Amino acid sequence: MAVILVTGGTGYIGSHTCVELIQAGYEVIVLDNLYNSSEAVLNRIETITGTKPKFYKTDILDKEGLRRIFAENKIDAVIHFAGYKAVGESVQIPLTYYENNISGSVNLYEAMKEAGCKTLVFSSSATVYGSPKSCPIREDFPVSTTNPYGSTKLMNEMILQDVCVSDPDWSVMLLRYFNPIGAHPSGLIGEVPNGIPNNLVPYIARVANGTLEFLRVFGNDYPTPDGTGVRDYIHVVDLAKGHISALRYAMEHKGAEKINLGTGNGYSVLEVLHAYEEACGKKLPYKIMERRPGDIAECWADTEKAWKLLGWKAEYDIQAMCEHSWNFTVKNPDGIR
Repeated sequence: MAVILVTGGTGYIGSHTCVELIQAGYEVIVLDNLYNSSEAVLNRIETITGTKPKFYKTDILDKEGLRRIFAENKIDAVIHFAGYKAVGESVQIPLTYYENNISGSVNLYEAMKEAGCKTLVFSSSATVYGSPKSCPIREDFPVSTTNPYGSTKLMNEMILQDVCVSDPDWSVMLLRYFNPIGAHPSGLIGEVPNGIPNNLVPYIARVANGTLEFLRVFGNDYPTPDGTGVRDYIHVVDLAKGHISALRYAMEHKGAEKINLGTGNGYSVLEVLHAYEEACGKKLPYKIMERRPGDIAECWADTEKAWKLLGWKAEYDIQAMCEHSWNFTVKNPDGIR
């Protein structure tokens, strides 16, 4: 049984990936500093899978802590989620983002190298495409960034590609996510943002449960079918399964591969809102606001490479994504405690 270290394993995408790893027969070790998550998530993972992952409360900036984890366990591969992730916040505190997301990641890669563990699945982002000229977006499109968060993802990709050039024994998957939403169908794990959510679906969920008064829709004059921004929303369980497929590929192939994880479909803000209205059974108020600087009209993935290379494609539709989000919201009004 292969042993997989999941950094940021109590977070939103990390916890769902732990569930899929355990159900696929892997042994899971979780590293998390609990900055943006709760240790209670481990109990939820155990309820779903029957297995509680081994846990280290460690920060990726703690070099000795990382070394200890590799010394105490025979780790076969790493799935790396740990990092700060809010675009707006990254603009306000860029040095914090660069220190954590770059320095911390380099610490991890050094610890892996010392331990002879050279298989990695990296959590990247579609933000590395900047403002793409057209859709769907392919992996060979030019890359650029518009904020420090995106820059940390792109820099990590560059670092890891350089590592693969320097040492052909490394296997690295650079997974460029589009917009993960939804929750586990059990309603036991899901997205629990701190404060007022930055992302669309957690914000709609707060409107649906009465915590927030209305949804703010930023711009309705884009060149899209209803004037609102279009994005590729992917169910977090589909995304987690994509990591399992990428891990299997990495364990059999050397070098670095960049792969989009999305559905290949774009949904507008209002389409998502109306799907959520169906899920929760009521009309939800919204107000049109000015466009936000830096927002693009549309963004969705070309998913052909993921299918050809990994045999993976997303299965859940937007309705299921919203139903599972609402189910989690109803069952966990105070988040995961």
